[in-house]
Amino acid sequence: MISKVYDIRDIRTDSKYEIHETVVFGMLLAIVGGFLDSYTFISRGGVFSNAQTGNIVFLGIYGSQGQWAQAFEHLPPILAFILGVLLTEIVKGNSPKLFTQQWGKVILILEIAVLFITGFMPKGATDTVVNVIISFVSSLQIASFRKLGDCPYSTTMTTGNLRTACEAVYIAITHKDKKAKSRAIKLFTIIASFIAGAFLGAILTIVFSVKAIWVAALILSFNVALFSIKKQR
Repeated sequence: MISKVYDIRDIRTDSKYEIHETVVFGMLLAIVGGFLDSYTFISRGGVFSNAQTGNIVFLGIYGSQGQWAQAFEHLPPILAFILGVLLTEIVKGNSPKLFTQQWGKVILILEIAVLFITGFMPKGATDTVVNVIISFVSSLQIASFRKLGDCPYSTTMTTGNLRTACEAVYIAITHKDKKAKSRAIKLFTIIASFIAGAFLGAILTIVFSVKAIWVAALILSFNVALFSIKKQR
């Protein structure tokens, strides 16, 4: 029954939106989002550097047990994430034209540079620094790319996407709403991309250790290329 609601052609209807609001662009970002969480958890000390829910939970758990050293290990990524969001809002507020025309591309290039550099940083001693840096650039990404066509979404966490997608499925089925159907397809595509990124990140991190992050940098380079393609058109 649900299959009748879905039509893969609906993910192509976002051509009227800016390139950074399209499904293909969001899929690539979501793959990187899942990849980085697997990477930092497996290779960089069990920390989630993208979404901060896990770090906040660990902070509370270790704090309740009086294990303050372990608790404070999860604090720097949280602070770096906050700083990144604040920086993005400052830029948007003071230079909205720069933000809309150039900032998205700048964010991606910054992410690529940071991920490439961290691939050279040895495992162990530099883990805290790497997690802080990745949290910072991830917060820039989540604060910069927040719309998938006509609906809000996230490329570094999935809870909100899942809730919105399920809600859209219900509306599409009960009200025969084509826009809701389109939103559901787009969001489930993003969720699937995040899962694929987490799977890919886990496999490559186990095989290549810290250097696996270069694959995430390569994927982001395709996002930068999409900006250039859109400009040429």
